[in-house]
Amino acid sequence: MGKVAGSRGRGGSRGRAAQRLIAVVPALLMPGLLGAAAGPAAAAGPAAASPQQQLALITGSGSSLAASAINEWIANVAVQGVQVVFSPDGSAAGLQDYQQATVDFAVSDVGYATGYVPSRPYAYLPILAVGTSFPYNIVVAGHRIRNLRLSGEVLAKIFTNHITNWDNPAITADDNGHALPDLPITTVVPSVASGPTGTTATFTGYLTDEFSRLWKSFNHGHGGMTDLWPQQGKHQVAVDGSAQIMNYVESANGAIGLDAYPYPLAARFPVVNMENAAGYYVLPTEYNVAVALTRAQVNMNENSPGYLLQNLNKVYRFTDPRAYPLSSYIYTVMPVSASDPLMTPPAGQFPAKWQTLAEFLYYSICQGQEYIGPLGYSVLPLNLVQAGFQQIGKIKQAAPGVNISQLNISTCHNPTFITGPHPTEKYLFKIAPYPPPCDKTGHGPCRTHA
Repeated sequence: MGKVAGSRGRGGSRGRAAQRLIAVVPALLMPGLLGAAAGPAAAAGPAAASPQQQLALITGSGSSLAASAINEWIANVAVQGVQVVFSPDGSAAGLQDYQQATVDFAVSDVGYATGYVPSRPYAYLPILAVGTSFPYNIVVAGHRIRNLRLSGEVLAKIFTNHITNWDNPAITADDNGHALPDLPITTVVPSVASGPTGTTATFTGYLTDEFSRLWKSFNHGHGGMTDLWPQQGKHQVAVDGSAQIMNYVESANGAIGLDAYPYPLAARFPVVNMENAAGYYVLPTEYNVAVALTRAQVNMNENSPGYLLQNLNKVYRFTDPRAYPLSSYIYTVMPVSASDPLMTPPAGQFPAKWQTLAEFLYYSICQGQEYIGPLGYSVLPLNLVQAGFQQIGKIKQAAPGVNISQLNISTCHNPTFITGPHPTEKYLFKIAPYPPPCDKTGHGPCRTHA
């Protein structure tokens, strides 16, 4: 799980994230969305600091999967004086940057390696849910196919080089007898040179659990989750970065990539309808991800170093027709020590960086969740938001001068539940639409390839 010690290849300089200023609004932010959201989101954001309650710039690095949501949050809270800089260098880079105390916080799709204890104390706080997707480019007689359906087994065989052409009978079977042309498959995977990635960890965790023999054979006899994809074979291309994976897929007919859903969604590019355990082919929409993650097993042992981390085994096999199998959470790795080397102010000064962190995390799990669906994410469920407030409470323990009196569940406008002292939960689960009959195995596809 997310080992961070050692070299990061040619990304080794990324640890100095605190010295870099990053553009607040990323290139993949959907046009017009920020302008529509910034007004109400900012109005509902943290209150401006009083002279006694000061704020100071904080820096973070980590998951590129989370970049579009985080950067929108940064833009929205900036008008309230909450200043945050985030470098989307990848989960492993963020974990290492945090360990080396070059950033105030990190964002990661996985936790630190089991048994690993960094010298800088930390806690995990879930901030986002997302689906790992498979964007593809198949153009036949001038028409782009947009309703490709694939089972988990076929996807596993494609990415382990057992299926190398789009006219393979297993693909035809998934597509209910609609054959694709004789076209070689090019799989586009994250480059090892770009460092470990959360999408790789999520997919290989799924392969380990569901198709262990196939995965172990491909991975040179090594089973288990890894965040470094073992690229091999003439049909596989390794590309540095999520945006670059999308660029390659868009340019190559016959290509299929491994990427977080926000990237193909922003590019308006098709992704695979993946078969779930109920026998329906579904997309990684905010609703389908929310449904699937109701089966995530979250570590609720507050004394465990992995408190709030996820086990996704039951997500893969959830038999709700709406569930997207490759759904997972993304975490903030936050400081919790009163003697933290970056957060602790000189004696007698207000803990301004702690205050900023509390305000930003509150906005992230509350009002900030209202605008992430169109970006390709899914919102946090009630139990993780409540746990998030417990984690924010650790900021108060580390810096008693911080004011978190207004940062609580009764003021939290998260669209998963109805705000109030006794919120009700699973709103998205209740309103999530069921797939039509033509998305079921043996029926459809719902639309023609043309």
